[in-house]
Amino acid sequence: MTNFSRSDEFLRLSDGEIERLFEEDIRFGDLTTRALGIGDQPGRMSFTARQDMVLCGSDEASRLLSRLGVHVTFTAKTGSRAAKGSLLLAAEGSAAMLHMGWKIAQTMMEWASGIATMTHEIVLAANVGAVHIPVLCTRKSIPFTRQLSLKAVIAGGGEIHRLGLSDTIMLFAEHRAFLDKSDDIKNAVMRLKARVPERAVMVEVTSEADAWLAAEALADVIQLEKFEPAAVQRIVKQICKRSDNRPLIAVAGGIGPKNAADYVRAGTDTIVTSAPFYAKPQDIQVRIEKL
Repeated sequence: MTNFSRSDEFLRLSDGEIERLFEEDIRFGDLTTRALGIGDQPGRMSFTARQDMVLCGSDEASRLLSRLGVHVTFTAKTGSRAAKGSLLLAAEGSAAMLHMGWKIAQTMMEWASGIATMTHEIVLAANVGAVHIPVLCTRKSIPFTRQLSLKAVIAGGGEIHRLGLSDTIMLFAEHRAFLDKSDDIKNAVMRLKARVPERAVMVEVTSEADAWLAAEALADVIQLEKFEPAAVQRIVKQICKRSDNRPLIAVAGGIGPKNAADYVRAGTDTIVTSAPFYAKPQDIQVRIEKL
């Protein structure tokens, strides 16, 4: 799995975002712990995997606990394979601070690890024999979660398709609807290449006819939206690549661990998916005990 370094700092949650998590859950403290009068007692807390998973969110959980004054004694690396029963994070501190950080840290790690694990499953499915097809995740992350979602995607061995609207050129039928001739893909691609000549132009299509038009328009990437593998195979066989190895053929829409291999066998150059963002969270056990 991916080993993160300082080059991945753009994926890091800011201190302000960590504070927002506190604001959401513990702004007024922990009523139960306070009412019991046990807050000053020392304790330890451990997080262990209840199932095999690709871990993500451990760095953020560690930072969160540290900001509460808890001493983190162990943190497993983001992107590592965690077997069932393995230790993911351990910390010591007062009962009050351990209980304040407990559920935030657990929920964040379970959710992010769910994304990382499903991404890894799709990546494995996309490795068919000697063929290794890149798995890219879209910008359709759940609102306000994009930074950690994309970190989880990379932890699982995937990559980023689009960070947002400003970083790539992606021509949709919805754009063409505002042009004088909505079916004139060639003119639309020419306009984009003339205005932003240093950028690749991607065109999403929903029919085989439009895929042909995008190829004739010299699109750099043709994204096939919700195509069956058989249709993808026909297009791949019929559209010849240029000397620069373009157009690349990407497939998108409803692709996950169960059908990714079918699209690889059909000849796609890359898989584009949003499925990991809606993955089931992984199950992490937390134990808190008195020292």
